[in-house]
Amino acid sequence: MEAFDPQLYNKDLAPVPPGRRTWGLYNYASLWIAMSVCIPTYMLASGLIAGGMSWKQAIGTIFLGNFIVLIPMILNAHAGAKYGVPFPVFVRASFGVRGANVPAILRAIVACGWFGIQTWIGGQAIYSMLRILFPAAASNPYWMWICFFSFWLLNIAVIWRGIETIKFLEGVGAPFMLAVGILLLWWITRKAGGFGPVLSTPSKFKTTSEFLRFFIPSVTGMVGFWATVALNIPDFTRYAKSQRDQMLGQALGLPTTMTLYSFIGVAVTSASVVLFGHAIWDPVALLGQFHQPAIATIALIALLIATLNTNVAANVVSPSNDFSNLNPRLISFRTGGLITGVAGLLMMPWKLLTDFNSYIFGWLVGYSGLLGPIAGVMITDYFVLRKTRLEVKDLYRRGGRYEYRHGLNARAILALGAGIAVALIGLVVPALRWLYDYAWFVGFAVAGLVYYLAMRRAVVSSNEAAFLPDATIEK
Repeated sequence: MEAFDPQLYNKDLAPVPPGRRTWGLYNYASLWIAMSVCIPTYMLASGLIAGGMSWKQAIGTIFLGNFIVLIPMILNAHAGAKYGVPFPVFVRASFGVRGANVPAILRAIVACGWFGIQTWIGGQAIYSMLRILFPAAASNPYWMWICFFSFWLLNIAVIWRGIETIKFLEGVGAPFMLAVGILLLWWITRKAGGFGPVLSTPSKFKTTSEFLRFFIPSVTGMVGFWATVALNIPDFTRYAKSQRDQMLGQALGLPTTMTLYSFIGVAVTSASVVLFGHAIWDPVALLGQFHQPAIATIALIALLIATLNTNVAANVVSPSNDFSNLNPRLISFRTGGLITGVAGLLMMPWKLLTDFNSYIFGWLVGYSGLLGPIAGVMITDYFVLRKTRLEVKDLYRRGGRYEYRHGLNARAILALGAGIAVALIGLVVPALRWLYDYAWFVGFAVAGLVYYLAMRRAVVSSNEAAFLPDATIEK
C-alpha cells in the first residue's frame, strides 16, 4: 500500500480484501427491504394516486420503473463485488483519478438533498407523535425544529459508529418494518370499509394521450428515485461474498419490496379519500388525523425506524466516500458523513416536499438528468470498452493508466456535459419538454454514445494496457 498516492488513498477508500467480504444474499435483500420501506417510497405511490392514477396504474408504473433501474444497478454493482472498490474509486477508471471528483460530487449533492428530506420527514414524525401524546407541549412552534434537529443528531450518531452499525440496522429492521406496514394497511382499510371502496376509485385520465403525459415523467421519476444508489452501489457490493449473492439479493429485494410497500401507500392514500374526502399523500399528516394515541404512536415509531434505516444506508454511505475522495488524507468516512449532514440542512428539504408535483416531477425527474449521464459513461467504459477489466493499483496512483491528462479524462467530462445538457434542455425550451420528461433515459443514452465514440480509438490505441488480465488486489 506504500506505493499508493496519499492524495488518492485512505483506509475507507481502500479495496476490501476477500477476508472482509461478509455480506451475503440475505444482507443485500434486507438492505433493499429496509431502504424501500420508507416514507419517500410511500409518497411515490401516494403522489401518483393524488395525481390521478388508478391503483393498478400506480403499481404498474412503480414496478416498471424499479425493474428498469435494477439493470444499471446490477451492472454497476459488478465492479464493487469483483474488485472491492467503492464508487468514487471505480469511477476513476472512466473520469480519471482526479476527474472522478466531478461525478462523485454531483452524486454527493443529490445524496445530501435526500439526507435532508429524510431527516425532515423523521423530525415531522416525532413532532406528530408529540402532538398526539402531549398536545400542550407541542403547541409551541419551536418544538417542530427541536424534533427535526433531534432526529438529525440521531442520524449523525449512527454515522459515527460506522458501516457495521448500518449493516446491523438493515438486518434487524427489515422484517419488522414490513410487518408494521402490513398492519397499518389492515387497520386503515378496515376503517374505510375494506379494500372494495378503497380500490374502486377509477383513473381520472380519459384518453391514452392524457395518461401518457402523466405516465412518462412518472416512470422517469421512479427510475430517478434509485438512480442515486444505481451509481454508488459498489459502496455496498464491495463487501459481497460473491457476485451471485449481490445480484440475487438485489433482484429479490428491490422490485418486490418497492411494489409491495408502494401498494400499501396506494391503498392507504385511497382510504384517506374514502375517510376524509381528499387524498392525503403525506403519511405523517395522515396519522395526525387519527386521535388514537396507541396506534398512531406505534405507526410513527415504525416510520422513524424506516426513515433512519433508509437515510444512513442510501444517503450517507455514498457521499461520505465521495467527500473523502476529495482529500483522503484529511477527510475520513466519518468526516464525510458530518459534511453530508450539514449540507443536508443547507439544502432546505422542507421546500422540496411542498407537494407531489415538486417531489416527483421537480426533484426526482430533475436530478435524474444529472445522474443518468454518469451511469451511461460508467457502464459504457466498464462493460463495452474495458470488458470488466481494471488495474486496481492504478486507481490509487498518479501517472498510471487512469491518469489521462493531469488526472482528468476530458472525453468523459464532454460526454457527461452533453448528456446533462440534452436531458435538461426541456426546462428552458418548451418545445423540447419531452426530453426532460425522459431525463434519465436521454442523459444515459446521449452520454454513453458520446463517450463510446470519443473513447473507442483512444482506449485501443493509447491505453491497450487497460485490456490486460484482471489485476490482483493487494491485501
